[in-house]
Amino acid sequence: MNTGRLAGKRALITGAAAGLGAQMARRFHQEGAEILVNDLRLEDAEAVAKEVGGTALVADVSDSDAVREMFGRVGREFGGLDILVNNAGIAFSGSPELSESFNQRLAQQAQEGMAGGPIETHLDFTVELSDEDWRRMIGVHMDGTFFCSREALKLMNAQNSGCIINMGSIMGTAGGAGAAHYCAAKAGILGFTRSLAREVVSRGIRVNALAPGFIDTDMTASIDAARPVIEASTPMGRFGEPDDIAWAAVYLASDEAKFVTGQTLSPNGGYYMSQ
Repeated sequence: MNTGRLAGKRALITGAAAGLGAQMARRFHQEGAEILVNDLRLEDAEAVAKEVGGTALVADVSDSDAVREMFGRVGREFGGLDILVNNAGIAFSGSPELSESFNQRLAQQAQEGMAGGPIETHLDFTVELSDEDWRRMIGVHMDGTFFCSREALKLMNAQNSGCIINMGSIMGTAGGAGAAHYCAAKAGILGFTRSLAREVVSRGIRVNALAPGFIDTDMTASIDAARPVIEASTPMGRFGEPDDIAWAAVYLASDEAKFVTGQTLSPNGGYYMSQ
């Protein structure tokens, strides 16, 4: 049902060709927003844009020049921007080689845990991270959030209004073995959110973050081996659904949250309480 909570709003969602970003695009459209779908994958971005009657914008958010060009187009063609969702991200297991090793060891550790025996498989991957693993993770998550926010604010400042939603993670608050680079990036985003919120509140711009728990997407499919352990640690007993995050984003973007800024909303099924 369309209640028009975002009627007339122009919303750019990064990393919106699939998963959480695509579902946010659908719900924002349902609530009346004009949708700009950003992703690196043109064909997939165009498919989502067609579904929601929006526009596909291809750009690598970790490339400041590409981001500047994308927001220049937004300003020229759409006259401004009301909502930015910094959703683009990459899997916390990193490069294909590291990911394969991580998933194998995670599966083994999960089996040890479920068997009730001692945990003999370790997830101490920090010593195995390459410079490129680290830089790529920080580049997509933190640089991307910064680059897109900086350009969006040039449009929002001129309007004295706007809303930015940054995508953190429960791993940015609780931490997670084997993913120090991902956790650091997500924790940095949460700190950036609070600082930026203080900077721009006088211009009528709100900045908040979402810090989801474990959600059923392609990105979390690689950790299915640990799913029973994660679900057992989650009071609600399940992984979240993309809609659980999409509706939270709708709330933060809407006037229902007009007195909310600098906050982190964490839909995680109670997982954080068990840590």
